[in-house]
Amino acid sequence: MKKNFYLYILLFFSFLGSAQKITTAIDSTEIKIGSQFNLIIKASVNEKDKVVFPNSKNFGYLEVLESYPIDTIKNNSQYELIKRYGLTQFDSGRYSIPKLVVKINQKEFTTDSLSILVNAVKVDTTKQQMYDIKNIIATEEEPSSEWWKLLVLLALIIASGFGSYFIIKRLQKAKANKEELFASPIEKAINYLQNLDKKQLVQRGEVKEYYSEMTDIARTYIEESVDIPAMESTSSELLTALRKAISQKKMFVSKEDLAKFKTVLENSDLVKFAKSQPMQFEIEKDKGVIDKFLLIIDKALPRSEEESEALFAEELRLKELKKQKFLRTAFSVGIAVILFAISVGIFAFTFGLDYLKENYIGYSTKELLQKEWITSEYGEPAIVIETPKVLVRNNDEKIQNNLPENVKAINRFAYGSIIDDFSTVLITTAFKDTTQIDIEVALEADLKELERLGAKNIIVKTVDFENVKGLSGKKAFGTFTTFNEIKQEDQKMSYEIVVFAQAGGAQEFFLISREDDEYAQQIMEKIQNSIELRKAKK
Repeated sequence: MKKNFYLYILLFFSFLGSAQKITTAIDSTEIKIGSQFNLIIKASVNEKDKVVFPNSKNFGYLEVLESYPIDTIKNNSQYELIKRYGLTQFDSGRYSIPKLVVKINQKEFTTDSLSILVNAVKVDTTKQQMYDIKNIIATEEEPSSEWWKLLVLLALIIASGFGSYFIIKRLQKAKANKEELFASPIEKAINYLQNLDKKQLVQRGEVKEYYSEMTDIARTYIEESVDIPAMESTSSELLTALRKAISQKKMFVSKEDLAKFKTVLENSDLVKFAKSQPMQFEIEKDKGVIDKFLLIIDKALPRSEEESEALFAEELRLKELKKQKFLRTAFSVGIAVILFAISVGIFAFTFGLDYLKENYIGYSTKELLQKEWITSEYGEPAIVIETPKVLVRNNDEKIQNNLPENVKAINRFAYGSIIDDFSTVLITTAFKDTTQIDIEVALEADLKELERLGAKNIIVKTVDFENVKGLSGKKAFGTFTTFNEIKQEDQKMSYEIVVFAQAGGAQEFFLISREDDEYAQQIMEKIQNSIELRKAKK
């Protein structure tokens, strides 16, 4: 029994050993000085294993030129993670890549130590003319330091920040003191009733809150102008006190208007305490009664000549205060805008306009068309294209971790976004066998991808594609609308999707721009005519 137990333990650890395995290789055993060779580390792991590859600028005496993204290959329940490093050395000799540590679930595994021969470059000085070293030539003036630009930029940013802060504080203070800027109780009541509709409480189904605020505004006005305890009274007590005050102050208010106001108070009580649900037209009718009744009360209030003159003077004073407040706010906003514009100008002068456009503003399609273009090779099977900007790898981890069994790799490269003046997305798919996709099916999938990115109202036309180099495929093109969150509006876009298929691989190309942008159309045409395909690796 004990012997069997040890046998189970042995089998268990051998299973773990087979589930987690590290292998190391290099793609060349010797290089010339400064040339790059690749170190490849492969880790065979399970789906839930956490793997940490080495991350250093140097492996021993070898310099790491580039650490490439991890490639993933799924094999049944196992995953093979492939990590590549570009290495070099600028002195001749034989060098060893030391044993490196790969962590799997916090457990350390070491790689094999490998050797690389770095050959010197032979220089024949007998056939090359040699020259003496020239003397140092002094320049007319020393180059100026750039530190002051950063100092000015920092000062301007701080000033802009303080300016914005004081503007916000001023607006908050103005909002807090808003009640003081009403010349009379009726002006305040009318303003509050107008703002009540802007809250859209009824549209959100908050009818009880709507009636509560509406009657509270009316009660507050009556309490301030007629001088009765309206806020503390029930509806019947309020009406009794109001009739008494109208009689004592000899105010002209008809019984019909009082009866309508009484009906609104009763409706409000039913909504608040009996959960009544009035119709939309009934709510609007009650709101109209309140608006009219408060104006009737205000007109009926007896005022002496002195009170009327004081009220008029108060109105003039408040108008002047509002004017001064507006001028102060406009001046503060203007200063902040000027400081911000100067800050942007200094920033552009210090770091260059190209840096500003590259990282913050972006390029117009005219600038993209006229700037120097870049020819690069992307993905597997590789596609060679010429673009105004380098496409950046943008792989989706969920897709990479759930590849179909016959798919070797899917790579995605992009520039810009769907709401930019111009953007492009390139997707390459490599199969493990000689599978060739159906182009029509691929186009359908690409249109769904366009919807996923935010496209609506897509108009589709399809044609056969052929560029000036004789490359053929299938193209879908048309227009769609998308919501621009920055401008808070829909914008019309044009698109073209080109699909190429071959045994063992496929390439899909999205080109998106604003509708009727002639420069973007020229960019699309130039890119499509530059396309070259590499054959899928078997």
